[in-house]
Amino acid sequence: MSVQVKIMRLPHGADLPLPNYQSPQAAGVDLLCAAPEDALVVLEPGASVGIPTGIAIALPDGFEAQIRPRSGLAAKHMVTVLNAPGTIDADYRGEIQVLLINHGRKAFEISRGMRIAQMVIAPAPQAEFVNVATLDETQRGAGGFGSTGL
Repeated sequence: MSVQVKIMRLPHGADLPLPNYQSPQAAGVDLLCAAPEDALVVLEPGASVGIPTGIAIALPDGFEAQIRPRSGLAAKHMVTVLNAPGTIDADYRGEIQVLLINHGRKAFEISRGMRIAQMVIAPAPQAEFVNVATLDETQRGAGGFGSTGL
């Protein structure tokens, strides 16, 4: 299944490659850091920072873009997307920025062109909420966290 997403390179990201899939069945595309070449971003332990990607997109109605962590950054450096998954709504036209946090014990350096997150395009239907007096019964009922034995 394919969906057309319009993408615009912003001036500070004009020389970076467009997002692309790294394998034929990949769900997400890598997003790159579009910080200036001479402005290494140092993410200290416990700190967070917004990283520019140098792109803006126009999603079709009924879709969202989910900004997710890259497993390699998380596993090797404990750097992840702070608000994972971040949601880009179909009507947003600004630059995509990635909010990263360093959960590790060492400072992490982020340079221009580095793969910092992945973006997944997904259907996002809007719900129609219907006010009712009661809800259907289920086996779980009102059981909270851990109520299913997991």
